[in-house]
Amino acid sequence: MSHFDVDNELKSATSLDQPLTRGPIARWQRKNFESSTTSLNHSLNLSLHLNLTSNDSVLNSTSVPYGSSSMSGCKTPSHTPNKSVASKTTPNCSSKLNSSQGQKKTPKTPSHAGDRFIPNRSAMNLDLSHYLVTQNDKSCKENECEIRNNKIDEALNGDLSNYRILCCQEKGISVDARNGLNVLYSAHKQVTVKKNALRSIPAQPERILDAPDILNDYYLQLVDWSDNNILAVALNRELYLWNAATGEIDNLLQFPECEYIASVAWVEGMNNKIAVGGSNGEVQIWDSDIKKKLRTMRIDGQSERIASLSWNPCYPFLVSSGSRNGKIFHHDVRAQNHHVGTFSGHAQEVCGLKWAPGGQFLASGGNDNKVNIWSKVNISNDTSNKPIYTLNDKPTYTFSDNHSAIKAIAWSPWKSNLLATGGGTADKRIRIWNINDGTCVNSIDSESQICSILWSKEYKELISAHGYPNNELILWKYPGITKITELTGHTARILDMVMSPDGSTVVSLGADETLRFWQCFQIDGDKKKKAEVKAYKEQLSSNPMRLQIR
Repeated sequence: MSHFDVDNELKSATSLDQPLTRGPIARWQRKNFESSTTSLNHSLNLSLHLNLTSNDSVLNSTSVPYGSSSMSGCKTPSHTPNKSVASKTTPNCSSKLNSSQGQKKTPKTPSHAGDRFIPNRSAMNLDLSHYLVTQNDKSCKENECEIRNNKIDEALNGDLSNYRILCCQEKGISVDARNGLNVLYSAHKQVTVKKNALRSIPAQPERILDAPDILNDYYLQLVDWSDNNILAVALNRELYLWNAATGEIDNLLQFPECEYIASVAWVEGMNNKIAVGGSNGEVQIWDSDIKKKLRTMRIDGQSERIASLSWNPCYPFLVSSGSRNGKIFHHDVRAQNHHVGTFSGHAQEVCGLKWAPGGQFLASGGNDNKVNIWSKVNISNDTSNKPIYTLNDKPTYTFSDNHSAIKAIAWSPWKSNLLATGGGTADKRIRIWNINDGTCVNSIDSESQICSILWSKEYKELISAHGYPNNELILWKYPGITKITELTGHTARILDMVMSPDGSTVVSLGADETLRFWQCFQIDGDKKKKAEVKAYKEQLSSNPMRLQIR
């Protein structure tokens, strides 16, 4: 009887006395819902609503995890147990199924494709989808930031969207909505044109004069320009005077045969007096107006040439001469015994010699590659009213950093403690010295032999004249000592260079037997007019005029 027990248990297990608690929705019902929906969201909402509200006729669908593997691997049940496959009927719905047997059957949804309105995660790129969704939010944020930045730019700089790069006509006055007073201000505002800081420097000389029979000697001082605008040029054993105002040329003196002029220097403050140093060791004083020699000064035992001369600006009667034997002699042109002192600080020829503008120091450069700074000469009178000269025969400073002869020496016109020096062929360096502490402030390699250097009175610049190998003039900006421009034209090395009294022109004397005039420092008309007005006011204040009314 045991087999009957097994049959009973199987029947009780497979009997359908009660409706299935879990099972798929009938096909005809699902098709009705799908045909009535037009969108995914509406279809899902209706399905959800029907699943929640169906009691007896609509069975609860079997819950399958979304996107699980069971959806693709198992078919949706299409018939109930213990029913024939051909009938495919659902309990309690036989009448409806019998009525629809003659209609065309709808094919099943492919099991591998999933539902048409439910996304299939297995066929999706979730990373790309996430990027596309967040990109929309990012673009919105960027648009907000861009709008904010555009508003800030418009508030600060105005609207630049329609800004024209080239304007062919002057714009009219526009009313600013934020401040209407801007119209009045712009209407009465005077337009000022800022003057260009850069000036035009002619690259060619203004004038060229011939200088035949010039001595091609680096160590000589052969040209000088007086305060009276007279240029003195030594050509071998003759001295010529060229009047820059009229262009007249005069021959002032001529040395005897086998002698030559080694140096010339005008007296500061006395426009018609000039000192001439000869190859025989003499120093002559001449009057250019009457063309007459005033006196000759020679020191006993001194027969070496005088290659450099410099007048003391504080004592216009005191002239210093540099000799080939390395000594510096001081002469008082008023006294019968003119020799008043000697400086001995060089082992070879003194080729550069300059008194400071205030007369406090004397700078000397020699062929022994040294620069010496000497203290001023003190002059006092004794009981018989004779002058007493006090000199310190030891240099205050000695600069021995040079590697060649020092001929180019120039004191700064606006700072009395600054001295510029230039070295020869083996050195080629421009150095700026501070005489207060004896230090080198700046130094630069000019890449050429330096024969002369000058400071500009109008501009804070220097100009240097060069020999081998470039034969040029170079303008330098102070204090950086940066090159401004180069002036070329000489076909041989430049021997000497001087500046005009007004500071606008320099003249260079070359071994190619030419004198070239360069307008490097043209004076500004406005500055010149202001200087003249200032000088006139100072003259009036020093000589007041008293008016009397009776």
